[in-house]
Amino acid sequence: MKSTVLLLSFVLLAACQAQKSQNTTETSSATTSQYNSALAAKLGADPYGMRSYIFATLLTGPNDAVITDEAERAELFKGHFANMGRLAEEGKLVLAGPFMEAGEKRGLFILNVETIDEAEALVQSDPSIAAGIFKVEFVKYYGSAALMQVNDVHKTIQEKEI
Repeated sequence: MKSTVLLLSFVLLAACQAQKSQNTTETSSATTSQYNSALAAKLGADPYGMRSYIFATLLTGPNDAVITDEAERAELFKGHFANMGRLAEEGKLVLAGPFMEAGEKRGLFILNVETIDEAEALVQSDPSIAAGIFKVEFVKYYGSAALMQVNDVHKTIQEKEI
């Protein structure tokens, strides 16, 4: 009796392992059949579909409260948006946007550069950062390589210019 129960246990275990293996193979096949190696290479994706970026957090800068002239602020922010547009066109700015109700944290940039030094050089070309309305903190970020397509997709859904 014990040997029958033991044999039955082994049979059930083997059946479960076979089912698990089949499910894993089906999942792998589904993923593999969707894989686009040319697109992965174009976007700089690693085998996980990921890549490195520099994540920049824009914080309220030391001169935000000092620069109060509306015309001056408008000009600085005009330059801020123009700079973001230029960096996006160059493929350096992957994603940008303001934070909502986040206090001192004002917004973010995800930059397509290798080093924090490169990112610092790029953001210093932003008039609002150079003027001290914003200060920036940087960290290396590992995210989906698909982010590289955000700007192209955004152009197709943006009705009004910023």
